[in-house]
Amino acid sequence: MLRFTTLRRTLQIIPTVVVVAMLIFVIFSVVPGTFAASLFADGKRAADPQMIARLNEEFGLNKPLMERFVTYVTDLAQFDLGTSFRTRQPVIDLINDRIWASLQLAIAAMVFALVVGVPLGFLAALRPGSVLDTVTMVGAVSGLSMPQFWLGLLMMYVFALQLNWLPSFGYGDGSFRNLILPAVTLGVTPLALLARTTRAGVLDVLNADFIRTAHSKGMSEAKVVRWHVARNALVLIVTTLGLQFGSLIGQAVVIEKLFAWPGIGSLLVDSVASRDIPVVQGTILIIVLWFLVINTAVDLIYAAIDPRIKQE
Repeated sequence: MLRFTTLRRTLQIIPTVVVVAMLIFVIFSVVPGTFAASLFADGKRAADPQMIARLNEEFGLNKPLMERFVTYVTDLAQFDLGTSFRTRQPVIDLINDRIWASLQLAIAAMVFALVVGVPLGFLAALRPGSVLDTVTMVGAVSGLSMPQFWLGLLMMYVFALQLNWLPSFGYGDGSFRNLILPAVTLGVTPLALLARTTRAGVLDVLNADFIRTAHSKGMSEAKVVRWHVARNALVLIVTTLGLQFGSLIGQAVVIEKLFAWPGIGSLLVDSVASRDIPVVQGTILIIVLWFLVINTAVDLIYAAIDPRIKQE
Protein backbone atom coordinates (compact mmCIF):
# COMPACT_ATOMS: atom_id res chain seq x y z
CA MET A 1 0.00 0.00 0.00
CA LEU A 2 2.79 2.41 0.89
CA ARG A 3 4.57 1.69 -2.42
CA PHE A 4 1.34 2.31 -4.32
CA THR A 5 0.79 5.59 -2.45
CA THR A 6 4.37 6.65 -3.18
CA LEU A 7 3.95 5.93 -6.90
CA ARG A 8 0.57 7.67 -7.04
CA ARG A 9 1.80 10.80 -5.25
CA THR A 10 4.91 10.92 -7.44
CA LEU A 11 2.90 10.66 -10.64
CA GLN A 12 0.66 13.50 -9.45
CA ILE A 13 3.66 15.82 -9.66
CA ILE A 14 3.84 15.47 -13.46
CA PRO A 15 0.55 17.18 -14.45
CA THR A 16 1.18 19.91 -11.88
CA VAL A 17 4.60 20.65 -13.37
CA VAL A 18 3.12 20.68 -16.87
CA VAL A 19 0.41 23.19 -15.90
CA VAL A 20 2.94 25.40 -14.09
CA ALA A 21 5.30 25.28 -17.09
CA MET A 22 2.46 26.35 -19.38
CA LEU A 23 1.53 29.25 -17.09
CA ILE A 24 5.14 30.38 -16.84
CA PHE A 25 5.51 30.37 -20.61
CA VAL A 26 2.29 32.30 -21.21
CA ILE A 27 3.02 34.90 -18.52
CA PHE A 28 6.54 35.67 -19.73
CA SER A 29 5.44 35.66 -23.37
CA VAL A 30 2.99 38.52 -22.81
CA VAL A 31 5.16 40.57 -20.43
CA PRO A 32 6.38 43.73 -22.22
CA GLY A 33 10.06 43.97 -23.11
CA THR A 34 12.60 41.55 -24.56
CA PHE A 35 16.22 40.68 -23.88
CA ALA A 36 17.34 42.60 -26.97
CA ALA A 37 15.45 45.72 -25.91
CA SER A 38 16.85 45.48 -22.36
CA LEU A 39 20.37 45.92 -23.75
CA PHE A 40 19.51 49.54 -24.50
CA ALA A 41 17.33 50.14 -21.43
CA ASP A 42 20.11 51.93 -19.50
CA GLY A 43 19.93 54.88 -21.89
CA LYS A 44 23.69 54.88 -22.50
CA ARG A 45 23.24 53.67 -26.05
CA ALA A 46 20.62 54.53 -28.63
CA ALA A 47 18.35 51.63 -29.50
CA ASP A 48 19.40 49.89 -32.70
CA PRO A 49 16.27 48.42 -34.39
CA GLN A 50 18.35 46.24 -36.69
CA MET A 51 20.28 44.70 -33.81
CA ILE A 52 17.07 44.15 -31.86
CA ALA A 53 15.45 42.46 -34.85
CA ARG A 54 18.54 40.29 -35.43
CA LEU A 55 18.65 39.15 -31.79
CA ASN A 56 14.91 38.47 -31.72
CA GLU A 57 15.35 36.33 -34.82
CA GLU A 58 18.34 34.52 -33.30
CA PHE A 59 16.39 33.66 -30.15
CA GLY A 60 13.21 32.80 -32.04
CA LEU A 61 11.24 35.62 -30.42
CA ASN A 62 9.86 36.76 -33.78
CA LYS A 63 8.06 33.45 -34.32
CA PRO A 64 4.33 33.03 -33.61
CA LEU A 65 3.41 32.35 -29.98
CA MET A 66 2.02 28.88 -30.67
CA GLU A 67 5.16 27.80 -32.54
CA ARG A 68 7.34 28.97 -29.65
CA PHE A 69 5.08 27.16 -27.21
CA VAL A 70 5.36 23.87 -29.10
CA THR A 71 9.15 24.22 -29.18
CA TYR A 72 9.20 25.00 -25.45
CA VAL A 73 7.05 21.99 -24.52
CA THR A 74 9.03 19.67 -26.82
CA ASP A 75 12.34 20.76 -25.29
CA LEU A 76 10.91 20.49 -21.79
CA ALA A 77 9.76 16.92 -22.45
CA GLN A 78 13.41 16.14 -23.23
CA PHE A 79 14.53 17.83 -19.97
CA ASP A 80 15.97 20.72 -21.96
CA LEU A 81 15.33 24.05 -20.23
CA GLY A 82 16.73 26.05 -23.11
CA THR A 83 19.74 28.31 -23.55
CA SER A 84 20.44 31.55 -21.75
CA PHE A 85 20.10 34.66 -23.92
CA ARG A 86 22.78 36.44 -21.91
CA THR A 87 25.54 33.83 -21.50
CA ARG A 88 24.61 31.39 -24.32
CA GLN A 89 24.97 28.54 -21.79
CA PRO A 90 22.39 25.80 -21.24
CA VAL A 91 19.99 26.87 -18.49
CA ILE A 92 20.36 23.53 -16.71
CA ASP A 93 24.13 24.16 -16.39
CA LEU A 94 23.55 27.61 -14.87
CA ILE A 95 21.10 26.12 -12.36
CA ASN A 96 23.45 23.24 -11.53
CA ASP A 97 26.19 25.76 -10.73
CA ARG A 98 23.90 27.56 -8.27
CA ILE A 99 21.58 24.94 -6.81
CA TRP A 100 23.99 23.63 -4.17
CA ALA A 101 24.44 27.08 -2.65
CA SER A 102 20.66 27.47 -2.42
CA LEU A 103 20.26 24.02 -0.86
CA GLN A 104 22.97 24.81 1.68
CA LEU A 105 21.17 27.98 2.68
CA ALA A 106 17.71 26.39 2.83
CA ILE A 107 18.88 23.35 4.84
CA ALA A 108 20.88 25.48 7.29
CA ALA A 109 17.93 27.84 7.79
CA MET A 110 15.53 24.94 8.33
CA VAL A 111 17.85 23.18 10.80
CA PHE A 112 18.16 26.42 12.77
CA ALA A 113 14.36 26.88 12.79
CA LEU A 114 13.75 23.25 13.76
CA VAL A 115 16.35 23.03 16.53
CA VAL A 116 15.23 26.28 18.17
CA GLY A 117 11.55 26.63 17.26
CA VAL A 118 10.17 23.18 18.10
CA PRO A 119 11.73 22.88 21.60
CA LEU A 120 10.59 26.43 22.44
CA GLY A 121 7.06 25.61 21.34
CA PHE A 122 7.04 22.40 23.40
CA LEU A 123 8.33 24.10 26.54
CA ALA A 124 5.90 27.00 26.15
CA ALA A 125 2.96 24.59 25.80
CA LEU A 126 4.00 22.54 28.84
CA ARG A 127 4.11 25.73 30.94
CA PRO A 128 1.24 27.89 29.58
CA GLY A 129 1.10 31.38 31.02
CA SER A 130 4.69 31.24 32.27
CA VAL A 131 7.38 33.81 31.52
CA LEU A 132 8.88 31.41 28.95
CA ASP A 133 5.50 31.04 27.24
CA THR A 134 5.00 34.80 27.08
CA VAL A 135 8.51 35.52 25.81
CA THR A 136 8.26 32.73 23.22
CA MET A 137 4.96 33.95 21.81
CA VAL A 138 6.07 37.59 21.74
CA GLY A 139 9.25 36.52 19.96
CA ALA A 140 7.24 34.38 17.51
CA VAL A 141 4.92 37.27 16.61
CA SER A 142 7.93 39.56 16.21
CA GLY A 143 9.69 37.02 13.99
CA LEU A 144 6.64 36.68 11.75
CA SER A 145 6.15 40.45 11.53
CA MET A 146 9.76 41.46 10.93
CA PRO A 147 10.72 42.02 7.25
CA GLN A 148 13.58 39.69 6.30
CA PHE A 149 15.34 42.42 4.36
CA TRP A 150 15.41 44.72 7.41
CA LEU A 151 16.49 41.88 9.69
CA GLY A 152 19.32 40.98 7.32
CA LEU A 153 20.61 44.54 7.29
CA LEU A 154 20.42 44.63 11.10
CA MET A 155 22.35 41.35 11.38
CA MET A 156 25.02 42.62 9.00
CA TYR A 157 25.37 45.87 10.93
CA VAL A 158 25.65 44.22 14.37
CA PHE A 159 27.63 41.03 13.72
CA ALA A 160 29.71 42.08 10.71
CA LEU A 161 30.32 45.81 11.03
CA GLN A 162 30.15 46.45 14.78
CA LEU A 163 31.37 43.17 16.33
CA ASN A 164 33.33 41.97 13.28
CA TRP A 165 32.50 38.36 14.12
CA LEU A 166 31.18 37.19 10.76
CA PRO A 167 31.51 38.06 7.05
CA SER A 168 28.88 40.54 5.96
CA PHE A 169 28.18 38.97 2.56
CA GLY A 170 29.44 36.59 -0.10
CA TYR A 171 29.91 32.86 -0.43
CA GLY A 172 33.69 32.91 0.12
CA ASP A 173 35.03 29.38 0.16
CA GLY A 174 31.66 27.99 1.23
CA SER A 175 32.67 27.88 4.90
CA PHE A 176 30.19 27.76 7.77
CA ARG A 177 31.03 31.33 8.84
CA ASN A 178 29.75 32.72 5.54
CA LEU A 179 26.54 30.74 5.93
CA ILE A 180 25.53 31.85 9.44
CA LEU A 181 24.11 35.33 8.81
CA PRO A 182 21.99 34.50 5.71
CA ALA A 183 20.81 31.20 7.25
CA VAL A 184 19.72 32.80 10.53
CA THR A 185 18.01 35.66 8.69
CA LEU A 186 16.14 33.24 6.44
CA GLY A 187 15.34 30.87 9.32
CA VAL A 188 13.70 33.39 11.67
CA THR A 189 10.28 33.29 9.96
CA PRO A 190 9.95 29.47 9.89
CA LEU A 191 11.34 29.37 13.44
CA ALA A 192 8.58 31.67 14.67
CA LEU A 193 5.92 29.73 12.77
CA LEU A 194 7.20 26.39 14.07
CA ALA A 195 7.20 27.67 17.65
CA ARG A 196 3.59 28.85 17.40
CA THR A 197 2.42 25.72 15.58
CA THR A 198 4.19 23.40 18.03
CA ARG A 199 2.71 25.22 21.01
CA ALA A 200 -0.80 25.07 19.53
CA GLY A 201 -0.47 21.40 18.58
CA VAL A 202 0.90 20.33 21.97
CA LEU A 203 -1.75 22.29 23.88
CA ASP A 204 -4.46 20.66 21.77
CA VAL A 205 -3.12 17.19 22.57
CA LEU A 206 -2.66 17.97 26.28
CA ASN A 207 -6.36 18.80 26.54
CA ALA A 208 -7.43 15.52 24.93
CA ASP A 209 -9.27 12.83 26.92
CA PHE A 210 -6.64 10.14 26.35
CA ILE A 211 -4.01 12.33 28.02
CA ARG A 212 -6.15 12.60 31.14
CA THR A 213 -6.64 8.84 31.02
CA ALA A 214 -2.88 8.31 30.82
CA HIS A 215 -2.37 10.55 33.87
CA SER A 216 -5.10 8.75 35.81
CA LYS A 217 -3.31 5.45 35.22
CA GLY A 218 -0.25 6.81 36.99
CA MET A 219 1.91 7.39 33.92
CA SER A 220 4.66 9.92 34.60
CA GLU A 221 4.71 13.33 32.92
CA ALA A 222 7.85 12.45 30.95
CA LYS A 223 6.29 9.27 29.53
CA VAL A 224 3.04 11.05 28.67
CA VAL A 225 4.96 13.70 26.76
CA ARG A 226 7.22 11.17 25.04
CA TRP A 227 4.69 8.51 24.05
CA HIS A 228 1.46 10.45 23.61
CA VAL A 229 1.94 14.20 23.28
CA ALA A 230 4.98 14.25 21.00
CA ARG A 231 3.71 11.70 18.50
CA ASN A 232 0.20 13.13 18.21
CA ALA A 233 1.46 16.69 17.84
CA LEU A 234 4.04 15.62 15.28
CA VAL A 235 1.62 15.56 12.33
CA LEU A 236 0.92 19.29 12.66
CA ILE A 237 4.62 20.03 13.17
CA VAL A 238 5.64 17.99 10.12
CA THR A 239 3.00 19.78 8.02
CA THR A 240 4.38 23.18 8.97
CA LEU A 241 7.95 21.96 8.56
CA GLY A 242 7.27 20.60 5.08
CA LEU A 243 5.47 23.71 3.85
CA GLN A 244 8.18 26.01 5.16
CA PHE A 245 11.06 23.87 3.89
CA GLY A 246 9.42 23.58 0.48
CA SER A 247 9.03 27.33 0.15
CA LEU A 248 12.42 28.34 1.57
CA ILE A 249 14.25 28.38 -1.77
CA GLY A 250 11.61 30.74 -3.12
CA GLN A 251 11.76 32.87 0.04
CA ALA A 252 15.55 33.03 -0.21
CA VAL A 253 15.45 35.27 -3.29
CA VAL A 254 15.68 38.46 -1.21
CA ILE A 255 18.22 36.99 1.24
CA GLU A 256 20.49 35.71 -1.52
CA LYS A 257 20.51 39.09 -3.22
CA LEU A 258 21.08 40.94 0.06
CA PHE A 259 24.00 38.76 1.16
CA ALA A 260 25.40 38.27 -2.38
CA TRP A 261 24.77 34.54 -2.00
CA PRO A 262 25.28 32.77 -5.37
CA GLY A 263 22.10 30.67 -5.35
CA ILE A 264 19.30 30.29 -7.86
CA GLY A 265 17.38 33.08 -6.14
CA SER A 266 19.96 35.67 -7.08
CA LEU A 267 20.18 34.06 -10.53
CA LEU A 268 16.43 34.58 -10.88
CA VAL A 269 16.63 38.26 -9.91
CA ASP A 270 19.49 38.94 -12.33
CA SER A 271 17.69 37.10 -15.13
CA VAL A 272 14.45 39.02 -14.60
CA ALA A 273 16.36 42.31 -14.73
CA SER A 274 17.99 41.36 -18.04
CA ARG A 275 14.84 39.72 -19.52
CA ASP A 276 16.70 36.42 -19.85
CA ILE A 277 13.43 34.52 -20.17
CA PRO A 278 14.75 30.93 -20.56
CA VAL A 279 16.68 31.25 -17.28
CA VAL A 280 13.67 32.83 -15.53
CA GLN A 281 11.37 30.06 -16.73
CA GLY A 282 13.81 27.30 -15.81
CA THR A 283 14.57 28.72 -12.37
CA ILE A 284 10.91 29.17 -11.43
CA LEU A 285 10.17 25.66 -12.66
CA ILE A 286 12.93 24.21 -10.46
CA ILE A 287 11.64 26.14 -7.42
CA VAL A 288 8.11 24.84 -8.01
CA LEU A 289 9.40 21.29 -8.52
CA TRP A 290 11.35 21.52 -5.24
CA PHE A 291 8.17 22.60 -3.42
CA LEU A 292 6.14 19.73 -4.92
CA VAL A 293 8.79 17.10 -4.09
CA ILE A 294 9.08 18.26 -0.48
CA ASN A 295 5.32 18.25 0.03
CA THR A 296 5.02 14.80 -1.53
CA ALA A 297 7.70 13.54 0.86
CA VAL A 298 5.80 15.07 3.79
CA ASP A 299 2.60 13.29 2.74
CA LEU A 300 4.48 9.99 2.73
CA ILE A 301 6.02 10.69 6.15
CA TYR A 302 2.50 11.02 7.57
CA ALA A 303 1.99 7.29 7.07
CA ALA A 304 4.95 6.52 9.33
CA ILE A 305 3.70 8.91 12.02
CA ASP A 306 -0.04 8.18 12.08
CA PRO A 307 -1.28 4.63 11.36
CA ARG A 308 -4.73 5.99 10.53
CA ILE A 309 -3.32 7.84 7.53
CA LYS A 310 -1.53 4.66 6.42
CA GLN A 311 -4.83 2.78 6.42
CA GLU A 312 -6.46 5.45 4.26
